[in-house]
Amino acid sequence: MLRPHDTNILARLLEGNNPLTESASTSAAESKNACLREISVEVPADVVARETESILQKYQKLARLPGFRQGKIPVTVLRQRFAEEIRSDVVEQLVPRFFRQAVEKQDLIPVSQPQVTDLHLHEGDPLRFKAKFEVLPPIEITGYKELRAEKPDISVADSEVETELNALREERATYTEIQGSALSDGDFAEASFTGTPKEEGGKPINVDDILVEIGGANTVRDFSDNLRGASAGDERTFDVTYPADFNDSRLAGKTVVYNVKIKAIKQKNLPELNDEFAKSLGEFASVEVLRQRVREGLERSKKHRAEHEAKEKLIEELVKRNEFPVPEALVDRQVDLRLERGLRALAAQGLRAEDMKKMDVERLRAGQRDAALKEVKSSLILEKIADAEKLEVSDEEIDKEIAELAAQMKQTPEAIRARLTRDGALDRIRGRIRNEKALEFLYSRSA
Repeated sequence: MLRPHDTNILARLLEGNNPLTESASTSAAESKNACLREISVEVPADVVARETESILQKYQKLARLPGFRQGKIPVTVLRQRFAEEIRSDVVEQLVPRFFRQAVEKQDLIPVSQPQVTDLHLHEGDPLRFKAKFEVLPPIEITGYKELRAEKPDISVADSEVETELNALREERATYTEIQGSALSDGDFAEASFTGTPKEEGGKPINVDDILVEIGGANTVRDFSDNLRGASAGDERTFDVTYPADFNDSRLAGKTVVYNVKIKAIKQKNLPELNDEFAKSLGEFASVEVLRQRVREGLERSKKHRAEHEAKEKLIEELVKRNEFPVPEALVDRQVDLRLERGLRALAAQGLRAEDMKKMDVERLRAGQRDAALKEVKSSLILEKIADAEKLEVSDEEIDKEIAELAAQMKQTPEAIRARLTRDGALDRIRGRIRNEKALEFLYSRSA
């Protein structure tokens, strides 16, 4: 049953394709929100009467009451016994139909769930109600053809290539044990340790086997300071207080008591940068071939990064040049998406569900709003540019996207398509690809 303020059910009903064959009188009003509309709808009394009679006939066929045979209950009894249910059914059938007719008559396209208020329904009278909802404002995009993107230097220096080659050598380093020595800078301690957070409720840390570089750039300084001078077989206990901005959120701002056992002292051995090393990596016939491939990879990476930054600047300039109000419903939806992505990332990093529940959600939402507003405006602008330039997305492009999703999720393309269709996501994918085309169009013109 639909209640006057049951906007979720109303929104669901509005997604249907009920034919609009009746007429309704409407009036529109705007509030201070430039995207907000309010319409008053009146459904003629004879339409309400016909709908009521149709619903009564269904009740007469299906209703069961003690003392009456099914299908033989008098209409007067049904009206009295099921008055509230019949009233709700009439509202549920007529409000969505005539709301949709009213907005179509005024060429309005709701982008938010309508809030139905001031519902009037009495026997013999027209059905009257008001509905508030947001619409997209008129958007005229100007100046996009004159935009120009910067052309940053994407050349790769020899030193960058050598840094990358050294990183490959580091990845294939081997370690040999040093006998009868104490740990000093540059040595590696093969160790196991336990860590006990001093804060109540902290989760213990247990690591069975790890290599710790003494004095290494990526080694927490307290580890180097407390293990320096230790020998194989030694055991050290010490505190480590992590800074508030530590890259692991589970440790940031916490103090942990560590007990470290030194199993062995080792030194790192890097392979020589020669043809043999190049061949060990795969399809490289020589170190010069490897060096050229590394250079090409760095060039592609720089080009991709430069294009991304240039496109971001184009979007920023478009948003700056084109001012228009944005429906709050779209911004709220984008905030939700951003929060969902952020929480998923935190969960992947190990943040516990109970810790997430302690977060100040309203503060987090407020912190996401500016970025969400920019993303919504960017999307609306790109849609308009795609319209102006008649950019479309082919079925082949959709098929390619589905195939890539299927490969990532290890499912068949048919299964992915079925799910996307069921969830109504295919249109969203098509819209995203179309916007990407519009942005690529801007970049190719301006570069």
